[in-house]
Amino acid sequence: MARQKGIIKLKGTIGDITFYKTKDGHLAREKGGIDASRIASDPAFQRTRENGSEFGRAGKAGKTLRTALRTLLLNSADSRMVSRLTQAMVKVIQADMTNERGLRNVIDGEAELLAGFEFNIGGKLGTTLFAPFEVAIDRVLGTITVDLVEFIPANMIAAPSGTTHFKIISAGTEIDFEAETFVVSSSETDILPWDSNPTVAISHSNPVTPNSVSPLFLALGVEFYQEVNGRMYPLKNGSYNPLSLVQVSGL
Repeated sequence: MARQKGIIKLKGTIGDITFYKTKDGHLAREKGGIDASRIASDPAFQRTRENGSEFGRAGKAGKTLRTALRTLLLNSADSRMVSRLTQAMVKVIQADMTNERGLRNVIDGEAELLAGFEFNIGGKLGTTLFAPFEVAIDRVLGTITVDLVEFIPANMIAAPSGTTHFKIISAGTEIDFEAETFVVSSSETDILPWDSNPTVAISHSNPVTPNSVSPLFLALGVEFYQEVNGRMYPLKNGSYNPLSLVQVSGL
């Protein structure tokens, strides 16, 4: 691809050149590629078909996880989160040691590889929340919990400029990636002042189905607010809010 320069930026196709706009600027690329029917049938493209099948499966799995956590992601996701999550799902699928290439899937892969995934690369949980917390997934009871002892917000939360308040959020979800269905529950604190007064201990319990046979996920995050004339406004439309998968239990 090439970058467009000059005052006038083009959009559309002229001859074999397509002009388009992305987050990285105005680009241009030459039309080309191999005929789709050949890729679908030619033995030379067997590996391409296998990779395409698994990439599509990763995309669907990522979409199911995003949908399950949609309430939290509304305020805690960067613009490239979808592609990053798809790439992470590809690694999960590639860890499947049971099925042949092209047939590998999330269930037989290593869902635990998603632990630590940051939904907002511009505001990571590990560089925002320094208060100690304990997490637990009890598959038998169907409980997904996170507990924080009391802490001083100004010392233990690295808040962006303009912050006056914050909120701790979490969610537990079980996901059937084959059926593309899920069960989810979430918790949140009140909107708390970001100051030097200690919080109370925080305990979130997010129940799912007892004895579930699906992968289980625990997401934890922080939302920032600014108080103006007695009203709370999300800070920078959530661009600094971290949300991370802090624990994952596969099968």
